[in-house]
Amino acid sequence: MILTVTPNTALDVTYTLERLVPGTTHRVRQVRTRAGGKGMNVARVVRAAGGRACAVGTAGGAESALLLADLAAAGLRHELVPIAGGTRRTVTMLSTVDDKVTLLNEPGPELAAAEWAALTGTVRRLLPTAGVLVCAGSLPAGAGGYAELLALAGDIPTILDTSGAALTTALSARPAVVKPNAAELREVTGLADPVAAAHRLRAAGARAVVVSLGPDGLLAVTGRGTWRARPSVPLAGNPTGAGDAAVAGIALELAAGSPWPRVLRRAVALSAAAVLGPLAGDIDPEHYRREYDAVTVEEDHATGSDS
Repeated sequence: MILTVTPNTALDVTYTLERLVPGTTHRVRQVRTRAGGKGMNVARVVRAAGGRACAVGTAGGAESALLLADLAAAGLRHELVPIAGGTRRTVTMLSTVDDKVTLLNEPGPELAAAEWAALTGTVRRLLPTAGVLVCAGSLPAGAGGYAELLALAGDIPTILDTSGAALTTALSARPAVVKPNAAELREVTGLADPVAAAHRLRAAGARAVVVSLGPDGLLAVTGRGTWRARPSVPLAGNPTGAGDAAVAGIALELAAGSPWPRVLRRAVALSAAAVLGPLAGDIDPEHYRREYDAVTVEEDHATGSDS
């Protein structure tokens, strides 16, 4: 089972409109809502790809009932820790004319010490049944930090998908995989070269770094080598959950003990299929099956540097 943790769970709201023009009034063609946050999306993709997942998160306020109803309707195993503050909303505006996506992410409520302790206790209780622990998304105010959660895993492989201080302060827990995108990696290292920046994170504690490069696929810098994996064709659609789908692929293959080329092949195929899904956490199953064999995985012998 893949255990995902989303401390800053959200109610995702997706607006589909013809074109987003700042300073004007828009008619929204379609509104869709679902339980969201990076770990929730990862768990959905794991399940869609045939794996087992349990999504741990938080829920409070009027949105709590909506989160629970959506997760139940999706048939996704979950445990949501009740909190006093209201669950945040994230808004995705998808323009159909040009496939451009605009995101509005609320910061989320502050967690009380007892609420963070309850979340930590839930993770500790579920870990004995997990093959991989995924900690993903932003941290709300009051959260103790991802290092605390990662340290609970022991010998269970861990994946960290976050940014900024939430990422750097958790490296001491030596996550098996850290998965920033190129901009997040540059932000925390100050290095423009993603290979050199990934080596910087490995030196700080990450055992492997997998970097999302958008339409160019994934870069993996590991203790066993460096690889680049690319999709067969560029795709237009909604890229919001593509990185989360990649994490789902990494988690499934880590749980199986697969070599890195196979890990990256699955991650890129799921990521590409997610671009064609209507909402974050969805994939296009047919494209996933076709793309799996079409992904290009090549070893990269460039070593990079920290200078």
